[in-house]
Amino acid sequence: MSRRIKRMNPKPRDRDERKEARPFKARSAKKSGPRPGGKPPRFAGERAERRAPKAELERAAPEKPVATLLPTKVQTVIVTADENNMRVDRFLEARFPGLSFSHIQRVVRKGELRVDGKRVDSKDRLEEGQSVRIPPLKLDAPKVVGELSEAAQKTLKALKEMTIWEDDDVLVLNKPAGLAVQGGSGMTRHIDQMLEVMRDSKGQKPRLVHRIDRETSGCLLIAKTRFAASHLTGAFRSRSARKVYWALVPGLPKPKQGRISTFLAKEESEDDTIMRIAQHGDEGASHAVTYYAVVETAGNKLTWVSLKPVTGRTHQLRAHMEHIGHPIVGDPKYFNIENWQLPGGLQNRLHLLARRIVIPHPRGGVIDATAPLPPHMQQSWNLLGLDAARFDPIENAPEE
Repeated sequence: MSRRIKRMNPKPRDRDERKEARPFKARSAKKSGPRPGGKPPRFAGERAERRAPKAELERAAPEKPVATLLPTKVQTVIVTADENNMRVDRFLEARFPGLSFSHIQRVVRKGELRVDGKRVDSKDRLEEGQSVRIPPLKLDAPKVVGELSEAAQKTLKALKEMTIWEDDDVLVLNKPAGLAVQGGSGMTRHIDQMLEVMRDSKGQKPRLVHRIDRETSGCLLIAKTRFAASHLTGAFRSRSARKVYWALVPGLPKPKQGRISTFLAKEESEDDTIMRIAQHGDEGASHAVTYYAVVETAGNKLTWVSLKPVTGRTHQLRAHMEHIGHPIVGDPKYFNIENWQLPGGLQNRLHLLARRIVIPHPRGGVIDATAPLPPHMQQSWNLLGLDAARFDPIENAPEE
């Protein structure tokens, strides 16, 4: 596979042909103008306001939950327009507030819930007009607010310690590396399970809006209300959310600023799943676009890069950096440079941080959250003499 990165062609090209990174011109700190206090702007056109005025918030009152009787026998319902593209588990959660995560997973896994007569996965998305067979459901005994077990109190404290941005609708966590966002085989502790302790008096649990890999640390967006979940997922679908990642890679990417455009497809084996570079038209192939920029180098051996994903494919950043010959340090799936030695003092852990997320708030204004370097990356930055306060050129990269 060629590692060559083509230069920008001034003539328009078909999207299917764009397989390699192309350079872009990001605005410099000098050109953009400094902020008060000497710091450069982070996103072009970004506004300082985080929230809308109080009067505007009152006008945008959240929708009230509709009381729904729990089915005591099998029933069939039709997916409404408002429920179009909703995940199966979220559909059940919205229709029947208070159902536990484990109960929802169980009825789906056993095939008791069917869509148009077929078995589905809890992550599958529904379409308007589909017929959903719902089995008899059992509502867990409601928990009295304030009466949490000792274990639940510890979990709630852990979530509070992770919190870097919060209001009545939205929560942004600084997810530590090694903690999964959702459960998997043999996994007993993950963010989705931990959020159970935050159910409100109506039984509503905060909802995941997006996911990041287990070994990736940093900003994870959570919707605390159904109202917020609907608006935030819509922002991700319309690509209104802007995300910045930091990574440490071997060598020096050339050009220093560029665009990676490929198709990615999932390749599964008995004990592993990776994303491979695919061709347009391949089964399961999805188009993926990433902007990258070199922030600072440590000699000629390691480089701190800033990454801005336009799309949100599984392992996109990890697969893209491997594709251009600079896999992320500590990546157990995609780092395959022969005879490469990790510099002394650096931990062999994934050096990838979901650094920053900026997204429109459901009630107006902007959510803007930044996560600090995790301990193992902070150690590497200290050893390599990298300055985490350095100007990040990717933040003014163009949108697609």
